Amino acid sequence: MEYGVQEVKMKLTSFLLVGMAMVSAEFYSSRYDDFDVKPLVENDRILQSYTNCFLDKGPCTPDAKEFKKVIPEALETTCGKCSPKQKQLIKTVIKAVIERHPEAWEELVNKYDKDRKFRPSFDKFINEDD
Repeated sequence: MEYGVQEVKMKLTSFLLVGMAMVSAEFYSSRYDDFDVKPLVENDRILQSYTNCFLDKGPCTPDAKEFKKVIPEALETTCGKCSPKQKQLIKTVIKAVIERHPEAWEELVNKYDKDRKFRPSFDKFINEDD
């Protein structure tokens, strides 16, 4: 079957667009790459509010609701779809929760990884230097 030049260009363009969409789908949205975690980790009330949201114990801000959606997959893949910036943000927040609210961290682990399948790899991820 022969294709005309226009048809070949259209097919090539479609192929490239699909390829680009697949590549960009390999990472979570960069929308929160510039999220300022400093107020979150420095203000215990805000940190506890996010934690309560993730544990279904309190309301969620729009940002917390978005983060909550990716927790299961991020845990299973050890943040495999996270950009380097997102990995650093997540590590910062988790370390703050572990340090200041270890009981809440255990609740989060129990909620999202009851069988502790992902704990060893996630602990390694949290503790490795970037």
